[in-house]
Amino acid sequence: MASEKIQTLTVSNFEQVVGSPNPVLVDFWAEWCGPCRMIAPVIEDLATTFDGRAVMAKLNVDEHPTVAEKFNVRSIPTLLLFKQGELVESVVGVQPRETLKQLIEKHA
Repeated sequence: MASEKIQTLTVSNFEQVVGSPNPVLVDFWAEWCGPCRMIAPVIEDLATTFDGRAVMAKLNVDEHPTVAEKFNVRSIPTLLLFKQGELVESVVGVQPRETLKQLIEKHA
């Protein structure tokens, strides 16, 4: 589901990726989630827009439930924005591209 511009997160690489000096937007998703499929093209577009300035990443909650639990993810899609490993923003549900773009720009 993730393109080459979108990092696929796992339990083992999560901390390393979100610790990036650039903002990291993590999309918590699952294969069976219709709204997750709806937001996927927006995340793809943002990955291109912010290439080199921010990282877009996805974490499958079915494959890595412990990470989702750690951040209290209760519904998907949930989008968490990290800056240097710190959680700085949280958004639940499908959001317009412009809303997410502004969120990332605020921390870029």
